[in-house]
Amino acid sequence: MHYALSHFGPVARLLLCAVFSLCISAAILLILLRTGMAWRLATDIPNDRSLHTRPTPRVGGWGVIPISAILIWCLAPALWLPALAAVLLAILSLIDDRGGLPARVRFGCHVLAAAAFLVVYPGGMNWWALALVAFLLVWLVNLYNFMDGADGLAGGMALFGFAGYTIAALTSAQPNLSLACACAAVAGAAGGFLLFNIYPAKVFLGDAGSIPLGFLAGALGYWGWINGNWPIWFPAIVFSSFIADASVTLLKRVVRGEKFWQAHREHYYQRMVRLGMGHGRTALTWYLIMNLGIILAVWLLRHSAIFQWAAVGVWAVVLVVIGVAIDVCWRRFQSSLSRQKEVDADASQ
Repeated sequence: MHYALSHFGPVARLLLCAVFSLCISAAILLILLRTGMAWRLATDIPNDRSLHTRPTPRVGGWGVIPISAILIWCLAPALWLPALAAVLLAILSLIDDRGGLPARVRFGCHVLAAAAFLVVYPGGMNWWALALVAFLLVWLVNLYNFMDGADGLAGGMALFGFAGYTIAALTSAQPNLSLACACAAVAGAAGGFLLFNIYPAKVFLGDAGSIPLGFLAGALGYWGWINGNWPIWFPAIVFSSFIADASVTLLKRVVRGEKFWQAHREHYYQRMVRLGMGHGRTALTWYLIMNLGIILAVWLLRHSAIFQWAAVGVWAVVLVVIGVAIDVCWRRFQSSLSRQKEVDADASQ
């Protein structure tokens, strides 16, 4: 495949890679749906914490991860370990999707994958810096899973996020075509999944898709940084909407003494759906926010480090303001519900 693509220019290679990945991903999912295998492999049954009301297959990872891993291995051989780790994490998560695994087993495997990755690609850093990167990588793996709860959200974030990586890898001061192709492959596969995940979703991503995608988002972001393709802040800005929502929500639950690893409906995107925006408008809103962050991040690559960090700070403030606005609307909504319950109770007496 690498030889076949060598006949095309860089942009054409990336487009071909993305389109090929999209078609294979969509074809796999279409076959699973048409044959009925999707429901037999893994099905999400709605509960009181769900935002959906009907059983839906959780097989999106079957379409996204295999083709992504194969193309990463073929087009960016130096990234063989992230490709292999993504497949192994997908297999582990598939077991979890079908029957459930203890949290300590899942978490232990996530830590092992992050540790193996950093042992192979240490980037010349000290042990304490590698430990910090490992923590961030494991957190990104899990937060991506936390954010897979609304139609079109996680799939769209993967499409736009890895597309942002692709653009930066190709246009940075030190272009990296192999990294750009790897990112384009993941973006294309996410696009194929998104065809079936936009509201009303026919397929969910499932742990077999969200866990490996979170790992690849962190691993490819780290790879681009240690190879000088972008600064350390770049991956964080690209996926900042995901990171901010999941991190703030987790912190709130920890402060309240709640079991943060259990499913809930307190993420900002979940509150937006419950406030009446619905899945479609909520996804489009987050697409807009994420793409603004990606455009800002790519644009900042051409500026000085001081200007970059100042802009990163401004963007963080923007995300805080968005979060505060959602919190205010949510409190008003809860107050309105409480008053309505009181009125109903008085009327029934």
